[in-house]
Amino acid sequence: MEDAAAVAGLLWDEWLPGSVRRLIGAALPGGEGDGRLLAVWLAGVHDIGKATPAFACQVEGLADRMRREGLEMRTQGVLGPDRRLAPHGLAGQVLLGEWLEEHCGWEPGQCDQFTVVVGGHHGVPPEFAQVNALDGRGHLLWSTGASRVVWRRVQRELLEACAEEFGVRGRLASWRGVKLPQPVQVLLTALVIVADWIASNPELFPYHPLEVQLSGAQRAAAAWRGLALPAAWRPAEPEGPVEELFASRFALPVGAKARPVQVAAVELARSMAVPGLMVIEAPMGEGKTEAALAVAEIFAARSGAGGVFFALPTMATGNAMFPRLLRWLRRLPSLEGRPHSVLLAHSKAALNDDFTDLMRGAGSVAAVDVDAEGRVWRPSHAHREAAGDLVAHTWLRGRKKAMLSSFVAGTVDQLLFAGLKSKHLALRHLALAGKVVVIDEAHAYDTYMSVYLDRVLSWLGAYRVPVVILSATLTQARRRELLAAYAGTVGGGGGVAREALDAVAAEDGYPLLTAVTAGGVPVVRRPQASGRGTRVRLERVEDGLEVLADRLGEELADGGCALVVRNTVRRVVETARFLRERFGSQDVTVAHSRFLDVDRAGNDKGLLRRFGPPGGQSERPVRRHIVVASQVAEQSLDVDFDLLVSDLCPVDLLLQRMGRLHRHQRGADQADRPVGLREPRCLVTGADWSGTVPEPVRGSVAVYGMYPLLRSAAVLVPHLDAGAGRPVHLPKDISLLVQGAYAVEAGAPEGWADALAQARLRHRRHRDRQAEKAAVFTLGEVCKDGEPVFGWVAAGMGDADDTRAGRAQVRDSRESLEVVVVQRRADGTLGTVPWLGGDRKGRPLGGLDLPLDQVPVSFAGRAAAASGLRLPREFSAPDVMDRAIGELEELYVPAWQSKDSPWLAGQLILALDERCQTRLAGFLLRYSQTEGLEVTRA
Repeated sequence: MEDAAAVAGLLWDEWLPGSVRRLIGAALPGGEGDGRLLAVWLAGVHDIGKATPAFACQVEGLADRMRREGLEMRTQGVLGPDRRLAPHGLAGQVLLGEWLEEHCGWEPGQCDQFTVVVGGHHGVPPEFAQVNALDGRGHLLWSTGASRVVWRRVQRELLEACAEEFGVRGRLASWRGVKLPQPVQVLLTALVIVADWIASNPELFPYHPLEVQLSGAQRAAAAWRGLALPAAWRPAEPEGPVEELFASRFALPVGAKARPVQVAAVELARSMAVPGLMVIEAPMGEGKTEAALAVAEIFAARSGAGGVFFALPTMATGNAMFPRLLRWLRRLPSLEGRPHSVLLAHSKAALNDDFTDLMRGAGSVAAVDVDAEGRVWRPSHAHREAAGDLVAHTWLRGRKKAMLSSFVAGTVDQLLFAGLKSKHLALRHLALAGKVVVIDEAHAYDTYMSVYLDRVLSWLGAYRVPVVILSATLTQARRRELLAAYAGTVGGGGGVAREALDAVAAEDGYPLLTAVTAGGVPVVRRPQASGRGTRVRLERVEDGLEVLADRLGEELADGGCALVVRNTVRRVVETARFLRERFGSQDVTVAHSRFLDVDRAGNDKGLLRRFGPPGGQSERPVRRHIVVASQVAEQSLDVDFDLLVSDLCPVDLLLQRMGRLHRHQRGADQADRPVGLREPRCLVTGADWSGTVPEPVRGSVAVYGMYPLLRSAAVLVPHLDAGAGRPVHLPKDISLLVQGAYAVEAGAPEGWADALAQARLRHRRHRDRQAEKAAVFTLGEVCKDGEPVFGWVAAGMGDADDTRAGRAQVRDSRESLEVVVVQRRADGTLGTVPWLGGDRKGRPLGGLDLPLDQVPVSFAGRAAAASGLRLPREFSAPDVMDRAIGELEELYVPAWQSKDSPWLAGQLILALDERCQTRLAGFLLRYSQTEGLEVTRA
């Protein structure tokens, strides 16, 4: 009790962001002083439920000692299954509530909003049914007969002592009239959980102290020094001209100026009396990321936020963002000389060199998940955690605590999990409540993911968390939904007026900045674009490999670099194979998601090296070259091509793809490009254009749906028909095309009405099904102040947030299998795949032995883990997945399933033969360094 309370006080004083302290204090008559007292007291009494027969009977020797003192209790066997009705968290909630009623004069309905913190300290707030089930079973709480009085006296004395020791005796009367907002209840629960975990660590708080006894305060101070948890970020608001701010934070070249969007974003942030939500809509390449970080610094200084979470759509974009985040952090004057915790939050984070560098000196990686209870790991467990999720501070490891780091870049899943009902959800809310949240590529999330995102935004608004949302192609309707989600549910329903939201939704300026505070009125700014622009000529091309190859042969006759984007991996592989036969393997590169992690990272680096910005390190091909890619080319890579060929896709994605066309200036008026490719052109294929209404290829329809494809084609028709006479003006036409494609009452080209109507009906039904499906496990809305968070995560996903099942749930995808690919040699031994290069120390990583009777050496294990691969959707059908897991578990290696094997423990191992082939669940798998994974029916 004393240890947990002392830790809670230190967490409040040294670690908890000011914004969280302020929010808790605002709900109490004594402000932050009361907030600290309440947090310390609740941490002190959180285990009062252990002073009950239901808990004490578990160790018979200790129970006998208690019986000798008059605390009679039945044995564990006699109590039987009934004992499960009184877990110590729920028992503590009941005992604390009765004490407040009987000895402090509280009304029954007033107690629950406080006592639920005790009831939920193991990650799941009790449900009403659980409270009712315990009613009438006093033998679980106090025993029976004469001993009942003794039990109740001991429990009362403990609670009385806590009230005195932790300084709340004189405040309890003042708190009787308080109505704790649900966000405050959640934050207090999370704080108690963290205090409990720290105080329960035997390395910090030894069970058997040395002969020289320490006082409670001394024990806590020694433990805190040993923990060395970095304090929250406390920046001062940056002053001075915007140009100076950007020059100091982002090392702008001499003479470079901040772009109009960046200047407007900073000025808007400075003009807001209270930080809130800012939506930045601007073209690709306008510096939205830098604008968001500059705004985040201002918002953090004004709100008291203690960190930043940067949410991105994919692991690839997260990896690309992480070094940029680190460079920004190193230039922040507020962090000079102060330790701070940083996290790359996705399942492959431990394989990122920038991130692992931060771990050096922070303690050894010796556990797969230090949060978890001791249990045997099997790769087939649906709720197994991804191995290797490491953070820069040793204690902040594991999927439940990692997000508590101050600065985090990661996939948007980590944000969406805050809307997924799951165990220990309160910790994720605490992690977000103390940060500025930046959400990149907001247009990239479908209806299903948007259900989770909108609910999370409503809670962030209730927490008063500053949020910055970035998009190049956001629809007006989605802009309105985001604003309403954040500001519309704050203060028990006192949100933004519908008329104000309608006015914002009608804004058609571009670039556009929109800001709103919790429950406030939206504000709009319309900065100018930077002046950089491109005119892209569109042209239809019939779908067909012969047609494509002939056209590329003509276009690239004098050299040049072309990007061909296909909507499915199957089309990527088929196209690349055909083009290699026509032009030779040396002139064709493949990029898609079905490569080993290490190979995909190498592919990305190769693309950047050859097709990135002009400069001294560029190795741009001097002769013809074709890159055939899937959607991986839409985001994160700063690559530049002379010609774009794209399958028909939703117009916002096509605009993203166009962002890879003439992205950089190559000579005056693009004079360094081949003569025939100095005008940016996009050839649109992937459809039969011969009929009145185009017919997209089947694979594209499976990925995107017919309606978004037809709406995209409809808004592009004027540009396709006019050719050079009506090019797409970037960025001027971006908003016009996006709003036109997604307008509720959109016009249709002549003869398209029936096809569009049918496709629209199917699209609406699909979206309704998505929203209905997402709602099953979505967290509820913020309820009125004073209503306890009973059943807050009831009927949820259990302990499944950042797991295979959890990631599938927030992305509306079937569960997928991730495997570690190794090679089985002719003699039956295993090794890393042979083509891996060297590590940064020059050690070869290919062909390393992976012994079956012991843990592989660390760098061999890491090399194997870097060869991870997500199996395609063919393996996501439940029966196929079960069969595949069964076959993969035949290579279950017990020696690798230990805490000394963090890279391989719990992983599914896929062994390829020396021809890089294998069979799995009725499929033949072939792997190639140049083409990736190919799957065919065996």
